[in-house]
Amino acid sequence: MAKIQNIKAFQDSIYSSIGGSEELKHTPPREKSHPPPATSLTSTIFTFLSDHSIITPPLQFTSRVTRYTLLSLAKGPKSLCYPPNIMAAAADKGKGTNISDIQGEDDLDEEPGEVIESAPPLKVGEERELGTSGIKKKLLKDGVSWETPEFGDEVTFHYVGTLLDGTKFCSTRDNDEPLTVKLGEGQVAKGLDHGIITMKKGECALFTLPPDFGYGAEGRDGVPPDSVIQFEVELISWITVVDICRDGGIIKKIMEKGERNERPCDLDEVLVKYEVALVDGTIVAKAPEEGIEFYVKDGHLCPALPKTIITMKKKEKVKLIVRPKYAFGETGRDATDEFPTIPPNSILNIELELVSFKSVIDVTGDSKVIKKILKEGEGSVVANDGAVVTISYTARLEDGTVFEKKGVDGEQPLEFITDEEQVVPGLDRAAATMKKGERALLTISHEYGFGSDVAECGLAVVPPGSNLVYEVEMLDFIKEKAPWELNSQEKIAAAVKKKEEGNVLFKGGKYERAGRKYDKAVDYVSEDGSFGDDELKEVKALRISCWLNGAACSLKLNDFQGAIKLCSQVLDFEFHNVKALYRRAQAFIETSDLFLADLDIKKALETDPQNRALKLLQKRLRELQAESNKRDAKLFTNMFARMSKDSSVPTKKLKVEKADQEKTEEVVAMETEFASNDGPATSEDSRMAVDWS
Repeated sequence: MAKIQNIKAFQDSIYSSIGGSEELKHTPPREKSHPPPATSLTSTIFTFLSDHSIITPPLQFTSRVTRYTLLSLAKGPKSLCYPPNIMAAAADKGKGTNISDIQGEDDLDEEPGEVIESAPPLKVGEERELGTSGIKKKLLKDGVSWETPEFGDEVTFHYVGTLLDGTKFCSTRDNDEPLTVKLGEGQVAKGLDHGIITMKKGECALFTLPPDFGYGAEGRDGVPPDSVIQFEVELISWITVVDICRDGGIIKKIMEKGERNERPCDLDEVLVKYEVALVDGTIVAKAPEEGIEFYVKDGHLCPALPKTIITMKKKEKVKLIVRPKYAFGETGRDATDEFPTIPPNSILNIELELVSFKSVIDVTGDSKVIKKILKEGEGSVVANDGAVVTISYTARLEDGTVFEKKGVDGEQPLEFITDEEQVVPGLDRAAATMKKGERALLTISHEYGFGSDVAECGLAVVPPGSNLVYEVEMLDFIKEKAPWELNSQEKIAAAVKKKEEGNVLFKGGKYERAGRKYDKAVDYVSEDGSFGDDELKEVKALRISCWLNGAACSLKLNDFQGAIKLCSQVLDFEFHNVKALYRRAQAFIETSDLFLADLDIKKALETDPQNRALKLLQKRLRELQAESNKRDAKLFTNMFARMSKDSSVPTKKLKVEKADQEKTEEVVAMETEFASNDGPATSEDSRMAVDWS
């Protein structure tokens, strides 16, 4: 296999083609079952690789390769893997692309029995066997594009069927009426189905089918049993058919393909046109001529509409066959002023067009900062945390009162650095997600606005607890340099700076932002291979310090699993690190894992037996253990009491168990008394504090 290194531009292209990385979270289910779909995402990947001289068309670049691409992107940004015959043309052509061999099958998670369709394309007049089926294909005329139909699609084609001696037994040419069938449903010879899915629009080919893929031992009119037969086929066109819910409830036929590859998600606002008819052709609903707008999550008309819309692209036109379950069910719908009644259990035929949609993004993940994109920005690169951004905006209260303007009506644009608290948090967070030239409408809850404070702005006073609305345009930004753009000394300097910024935020009680600063600092020094031997010691110390400080932030934020993870990373490097053991023990106590907490405390005390903070934590742990033991003792006492009523357990055994319980309680009491002699609780030992150095 072969691996592509340094693929940031490639990722940007793919993410852009599917609507940005946020869209990956809302990708609808795959629209086909078997074989994998030849989607336009495949086309995007193919085009990018061709444009950058990574591959040289023509090649049979299939959806299997699309799967590899998305799989590799999901695993991480360091590499993409492709079969060697696809990459063979790459040799040193790819604008900094590095090609190297990969050993082992795990890189691609190969599925048993899957075959990658990457053989060289047929030339006109050339014949080849399709796999190991025995079906042969001879190309008579090449088609256009590289897309092919799939099982389930409705294809329209001409064919002439003959025996090997040339005897014709069927033909659509005689009446000049092409045949339309649904592939994979046994409407034509099995081998013909398998042949047509290899054809492009306008292609003409001759297929030779063995008996098992023809008419078998039974034969048919004009075809003797066990005959090898031939079909000359011209593929005219096809309609992609999708079973959206995979239960036959909503069947979508794509009449006109959409633009680009973005699809709306539940939060997005869509503009659609539709016409709904009963099976007898009666029109029962129709959108206004200009279309109708609604948010996908709010639904419209019937359940089938939002379920279908999230599978569509902009400008796509489809025909739907909707079963009652996804229409109006057993109740139907009463007549309206314009349209008649929809009877109960009606099947609907819907013609639907997705005119456009506005992407809506939950910026903060809690629905308190919502960004609706009014105008798409340039490319796929967004401003990030630490970027210097220049924006214009009009800011309003929910009642429409304008309280501030920047960059409009003669006002100067606003320039600020993201993630530095130079503007309200909601505007700060949203700006870091915007592309150059993007225009968006932000709805910001008061928690991410001015909070409970009164804010005196340029044009009006913002009352406490006010929700805000910003119409913002990203005029320009300069991104903070990524780690891969820096040399080793610059990386170390950037990491130190981020750590210091985190320390300032921690002291100010801003633990979430401090944690992000520590994470960024680690990002700069995360790869050992980019540093010299004399720098590795400093890099290791920086990394450990930031992990420890990040763990302190996690504890403050009650993110105990996060604290455990960060401390464990430290202990992978320094198994005796007292701070890491101490903070992980704190997290274990909070998650009620007292046994592991005890192990960490004992291990830390072996290294630093006089550490007062550790002793205080041990005292607290013993108190919790004592409480736990008492609860367990009470539980078992009640359990044995119930057992004694329901069984003939000897009295002697119960007495022994009671004595054991009393002994346990006595030991617990002694341990508690011993712990109480450790002295009064004081503040945390300074050695356990955040590393400010």
